[in-house]
Amino acid sequence: MSALRPKFWELPLAELTPAEWEALCDGCGKCCLNKLEYEDTGELAFTRVACKLLDGEACRCLKYETRHKYVPECVSLSPRNIDDIAYWMPETCAYRLRFDGEKLPEWHYLISGSHESVHEAGESVRGWTVSEAEIPEEDWEDYIIPPLT
Repeated sequence: MSALRPKFWELPLAELTPAEWEALCDGCGKCCLNKLEYEDTGELAFTRVACKLLDGEACRCLKYETRHKYVPECVSLSPRNIDDIAYWMPETCAYRLRFDGEKLPEWHYLISGSHESVHEAGESVRGWTVSEAEIPEEDWEDYIIPPLT
């Protein structure tokens, strides 16, 4: 892995190296939650039904590098497409925050120095998701959660 520049997270997203881009992820796992978008209103609802590849305790993808082989529709977030995707990301997401010109929260590991701080702050999905492999898609509405802020 290439060296990360000091306070790289304060730079515009378009200036980040690939390694810095990946390092911006806070490890919350919220982006791996299945969402429902209502066609008539455009409203987006998060569920606690997670991608089948999410490790619900570690809040990490079990097959990140090869995830598209198993989940072809998994989104590859990048500086090129964040403008189109940011709206469905949780408000606490580091990518969305930086896209919106906001600072990272104190619990983000780049600020706190600990990868556990996202979990300690209650900002991750650790321990409360169910796998989409266990829940039929027609039942996802039963698993809608309050907005993620």
